[in-house]
Amino acid sequence: MNMNINQLHASFCEEARLIKNYTPATIKWYTSTLGAYLKHQPRITELNEVTPDSLREFLYYGRLKRLWTADTFLNHYKGLKSFLKWCTKRGYISTNPIDSIEKPKLEKKLPKRISKQDALKLLEYAFHQPRFYRFQRYRDRAVFAVMIFAGLRSKEVLGLKMNDVDLENSVIAVFSGKGGKDRMVPICSTLKVILEEYKKDRLRLHKQDIQFFCRLRGEGPFTVNGLKKVVEVLRARSKVDFSPHKLRHTFATMMLEGGCDIFTLSKMLGHSDIKTTTIYLSASVKHMQEQIMKHPLN
Repeated sequence: MNMNINQLHASFCEEARLIKNYTPATIKWYTSTLGAYLKHQPRITELNEVTPDSLREFLYYGRLKRLWTADTFLNHYKGLKSFLKWCTKRGYISTNPIDSIEKPKLEKKLPKRISKQDALKLLEYAFHQPRFYRFQRYRDRAVFAVMIFAGLRSKEVLGLKMNDVDLENSVIAVFSGKGGKDRMVPICSTLKVILEEYKKDRLRLHKQDIQFFCRLRGEGPFTVNGLKKVVEVLRARSKVDFSPHKLRHTFATMMLEGGCDIFTLSKMLGHSDIKTTTIYLSASVKHMQEQIMKHPLN
């Protein structure tokens, strides 16, 4: 029985969105992986035309000709596998054609971070950079402070609503984080002061936007492009090689060095599997040095 692959994929994405509550970013990833495969195999329009050979040709082409990393290879592999697994469960195909394809081993790289000194330097530059408008300085410092002191992803920071940041009870509520997971992240005293000062300056300008971080002119949220521009400017002026995700890694490593247990850190980062968090143990030399001092014969 012939079944149009695009129509099936649309049903797969609809179920993932409505039933499994997957985020728009995940749905977009599913769509882009199938789109890349069909672009490389333009003659394929029906599900029964998807074969191990056509999948292998696409994935190997990416690895050999487009120089995909192992991460990129696996990203496409997993996106296609999820869809084809769904088709198998529905009985549209008898076996998953991608199961016979070998996957490259991931390189075990430690998460990149910046030093404590550079983190403090970054916050100083964000606040004291030459800006004509005071609000931008308070806002930009607060944005990076949330990443450094609470470990939020950039999308989570930009997605915060006013009611999500509870300064009275010192907690940030992150709704629909990566994988659609909700979590609560405590606010330390330093971050609380920075957020209070930003909120006070926001009130001075009578900002009414529902988003916690908003743009300078008029109403509306602080955007992804706006954040990218600020990152580029700060990276150039401070000479600190950072990215928003590197600040999240910095938070995690510094928390371990400060004595935070791995279980609590995993909850704050929003990891569904604690194994994901344990990589920061390897990244923290200071933590390992402290642990080795516990050797009974030392």
